[in-house]
Amino acid sequence: MRAIRVSGTGGPDVLRLEDVADPRPAAGEVLIRVEAAGVNFIEIYQRQGQYTVRLPFTPGAEGAGTVVEVGEGVTAVQPGARVASVALRGSYAELSLAPADKVVELPEDVDVRAAAAMMLQGITAHYLATSTYPLASSDACLVHAAAGGVGLLLCQLAALRGARVIGTTSTAGKAALAREAGAADVILYTEQSFVEETRRLTAGRGVQVVYDSVGRTTFDGGLECLAPRGMLVLFGQSSGPVPALDPQVLARRGSLFLTRPTMAHYIATRDELLARVTELLDRIRDGSLRVRVDRTYPLADAAEAHRAIESRATAGKLLLLP
Repeated sequence: MRAIRVSGTGGPDVLRLEDVADPRPAAGEVLIRVEAAGVNFIEIYQRQGQYTVRLPFTPGAEGAGTVVEVGEGVTAVQPGARVASVALRGSYAELSLAPADKVVELPEDVDVRAAAAMMLQGITAHYLATSTYPLASSDACLVHAAAGGVGLLLCQLAALRGARVIGTTSTAGKAALAREAGAADVILYTEQSFVEETRRLTAGRGVQVVYDSVGRTTFDGGLECLAPRGMLVLFGQSSGPVPALDPQVLARRGSLFLTRPTMAHYIATRDELLARVTELLDRIRDGSLRVRVDRTYPLADAAEAHRAIESRATAGKLLLLP
């Protein structure tokens, strides 16, 4: 099969298409023919060496496709099933393995590409809005990168829960997308201070929760946007890791909360995984949740996909199509 391989960390050029042996499923595993693979910032961090991965490796954990073979003891899915997962062992490939208990079978009326685009970012948006900080109709939230893959889904889910959504984006075009996704107000952070605007829009009160996937350049300002006893949810670091924080800062700014969630702890059991994905798929099917695929690339152009997502010129999901 063909797969993208990384033999040394660095820029996008280290992503190289190679011929490798077809994998075979062990007990408890399924082999999936990948039809669409999601491109996510975690693969940027791994490629750069910010997150350590044993070399050489095939990037990617998110994807959707068709089961071609199952390992011993697998009964949940059978060959021919259309499935999606966020636990693929290298989704930048024509074939990939996944633990059977981390695979979700897709309804017939859900497109494989939509499923691949929804899985990682949709689950992330779901746990952020429903579990990390369970949004209520009385809440206001600030969503950074509101026109990104997670941002567009998070705006929709937050609005569906009745919360007031304030988004930040870099351009007017992205602001329009955020508003379509449910943001009541959008701040162009390239032209305005998001701290001052958030305070103005909330009559000085601040928001109950800040959802921050940007990190270094937004973290300190995010703390200033919070109402007393508010929560800053740091779930990414696209601008780089945040500096060390003295916990006394949280006390001085209003007995604030800070959390750094990761998906694994919010889909720790198969029941929780299925519950989140089932709700997301149901919302896609009834039209209340829209998944935006910004661009698709052939597998050989994985480096171009990485350049695009790093440039922050994208709005929505990027997919590789093996």
